[in-house]
Amino acid sequence: MRRILIILASIALIGATFWWFNRPQPVVVALVEVGLGKVEASVANTRAGSVEACQRTRLSPISGGRIAFLGIKKGDQVKKGQVLLRLWNDDQQAQSNLAQTQVASSQKRIIEACAIADNAERDAARMAKLRARGFISEGGEEKSRYEAQSRRAACDGARADVTQALARVKITKVEQDRTVLVAPFDGIVADIVGELGEYTTPSPPGVATPPAIDLIDDSCLYIKAPMDEVDAPKIHVGQFARVSLDALPGKPLAGHVKRVAPYVVAVEKQARTVDVEVSIDSGGDSASDNKRLLVGYSADVEIVLDSHDKVLRIPTSTLLEGNKVLIYKADSKKLEERAIQVGITNWEFTEVLSGLKKGDRIVASLEREGVKAGVVVKPEGNAKPEGNAKPEDKAQPAISPNAKTNKAK
Repeated sequence: MRRILIILASIALIGATFWWFNRPQPVVVALVEVGLGKVEASVANTRAGSVEACQRTRLSPISGGRIAFLGIKKGDQVKKGQVLLRLWNDDQQAQSNLAQTQVASSQKRIIEACAIADNAERDAARMAKLRARGFISEGGEEKSRYEAQSRRAACDGARADVTQALARVKITKVEQDRTVLVAPFDGIVADIVGELGEYTTPSPPGVATPPAIDLIDDSCLYIKAPMDEVDAPKIHVGQFARVSLDALPGKPLAGHVKRVAPYVVAVEKQARTVDVEVSIDSGGDSASDNKRLLVGYSADVEIVLDSHDKVLRIPTSTLLEGNKVLIYKADSKKLEERAIQVGITNWEFTEVLSGLKKGDRIVASLEREGVKAGVVVKPEGNAKPEGNAKPEDKAQPAISPNAKTNKAK
């Protein structure tokens, strides 16, 4: 019996040793601690937006001709009404001089014709008095009266000639204006097509002819960005927006939605989008950065639809399908699957309405092999709290699923 007991004990010891060395090892997982913070629901542009000028015009002369005067160069600041370019128009200037000369001569003819008419009317008045006293015949009095009327008509005709000559001067002025480009507003010259002495032509819409001068009002800028048609109904004028520019990394600019296009843009092989315009706020820390903006900069716009501060939140990456999480039970060192109710969400954080409490620890390394409900796990270091909103929470890079998907495309 003693020998049998020894054999059984040896077998048990061997079995225990074998189990010990072949027992399943706990899965190492990364945990995060549920805490309080800020969560924003937002949407972002599907393709890169750009910085636009409130006023931008591409000027071309109404008629073609040779450039006789070019008073600007690229990058010049110009004032409203300043002459930028003038085509050769010597023939029109000659016509203008001729018209002005005709005005002067017509005005002199007025003096002559109207003086004769006044004299004729006085003679007619005297003849009427003499006819009343019987000194002249009726025919003589009628002749003088008709003569006065004729002279007065000649005076009125001379005045009409002056009016006609002035109209001709105005016509020549209009013709000359067709050859002159004047700045319609204060701005900066972005581009010039043509040099002094070269021939330039009009650039009507739809014709592939570059404009002579590209003028930009850089004192007023805004951001234009395409938003997915699915997100468009959620966007309204006045909503807060955050603008990020590649040219100013790490310096998001605050702004507000100033216009939502009332139509959808359908670009071939791309998603249907709605253009949204965002004005940059002039005050605050972004005031100095606004002065550094250049028309044409690429920009991304994040429009905040809703924002909840100091709410229970978890990283969105910790959510399983069906709004479930794996919570770590310290007493059993096992994972437990728990369904939660969520509020607003973005790609970084999700608001928790129920199912968790502050201080709970949930699994953040869902991609690791063997991580599932019921397994024994070993926490990787200390769980990092996700609450107590930090300074960076004020500017979460949160975007909608639609926006991120379209950007990836």
